[in-house]
Amino acid sequence: MFGFASLTIVALASSALAAPFEPRAIDERSLPNVISAATARSYLSSLTVAAESNSPAYDRDLFPTWITSEGKCNTREYILRRDATTVTEGSDCYPTSGTWTSAYDGVKTTLPSDLDIDHIVPLKEAWVSGARTWTTAQRQGLANDVTRPQLIAVTDNLNQSKGDKDIAEWVPPLKSYVCTYVRAWVQVKHYYDLTVDSAEKTAISKYLADC
Repeated sequence: MFGFASLTIVALASSALAAPFEPRAIDERSLPNVISAATARSYLSSLTVAAESNSPAYDRDLFPTWITSEGKCNTREYILRRDATTVTEGSDCYPTSGTWTSAYDGVKTTLPSDLDIDHIVPLKEAWVSGARTWTTAQRQGLANDVTRPQLIAVTDNLNQSKGDKDIAEWVPPLKSYVCTYVRAWVQVKHYYDLTVDSAEKTAISKYLADC
């Protein structure tokens, strides 16, 4: 559960960014450390059901992205490197070439500019589900969390169509990835002690039943 001090959360994100990693194979389009469907069902039963609240109003600037790791690499660059099957990068850590397959739709690209880094649980969704009471440092931890399955490189226009929708309103169009997406969603909400609304919980339960 989400209980670390704010500085600890930021430190965890920063240390993870600095850790060594290898690009994943194209058929491993999955997020890191995703829980099982059984665990997701257990976590879902423990989440607090509450209506969303946007008071005070959401402001993306309260979720600082992307934080810098050691050297010049930031979170976006880390995810682009992690999610590539092949990648070459310049001295500033940004990819100069590579191959990516968007997990949400299976679309391949060799242009990093075609990709957005999606927050599985959108930042506004986190805000209306409890993050509005956090410190900015805690929100930065969520926005840059590479340890849990919260960030993934996907087709930019698809990410933009998702926006801040929850699972009652949007899941990836690639059906084979829906179960992974839903399990990751529950995992992030559970870790950060975020709430779910009733329609969201019903939709999650439906998808998990098919996992």
